[in-house]
Amino acid sequence: MTPTTPLQPTPQTTTFAPEALLFDMDGTLVDSTVVVERTWRRFAARHGLDAEAILATAHGRRTGETVAAYVPAGVDAAAETARLVAEEVEDVDGIVPVPGAPELLASLPEGCWAVVTSAGRELTHRRMAAAGLPLPPLLISADDVREGKPSPEGYLAAAAALAVDPAATVVFEDAEAGLRAAVAAGGAPVVVGAHGGTAAEGLPRVRDLRDVTVTGAGLGALHVTLRHTAPVRA
Repeated sequence: MTPTTPLQPTPQTTTFAPEALLFDMDGTLVDSTVVVERTWRRFAARHGLDAEAILATAHGRRTGETVAAYVPAGVDAAAETARLVAEEVEDVDGIVPVPGAPELLASLPEGCWAVVTSAGRELTHRRMAAAGLPLPPLLISADDVREGKPSPEGYLAAAAALAVDPAATVVFEDAEAGLRAAVAAGGAPVVVGAHGGTAAEGLPRVRDLRDVTVTGAGLGALHVTLRHTAPVRA
């Protein structure tokens, strides 16, 4: 059975039997909110833009795609993207793990999970290290795909690399773009935290990763329990 439909839902728990687990990074494993906001507020101030409008759409997307959407005419988008990425790589002040992330990752059997992130590979390494989290056995970063989230390309690539059907994965995400990517890939999305936009409607949600337990022997034999989950309604 694939995990697309939760097994044995109750008011207190939802369970899945996936073959593999796929995790977003920012907002899901790593709380980088303060850094993300600092970066985009500086960008907005440099160009006289509305920082709140940028932040409303930047989460979960590749830096270059957000720059391209907002940079004023006449500004070199590639150079501006390179500047922002360099700033992000150097700025790790305030980065912490999402509650429960260290314990959850430490409990996972080897080779059954991957990170699929809109951050580049270098930035991913920096933020995971700053949060005290182990590097994933498989990483699909912004550098490894032609199209970022909400395209499903990253999640499809991760499933292929793990040799599992995308429909047999549970995907942990916090942002609307990532949730749309997970749905388009055919995985079973779980919303981490209080956000997710309209894409989160009707999906199981956990407050953070303290509400997630994973047991099982490894790839192809996992059992996921979400505690105190509830579907999000419009």
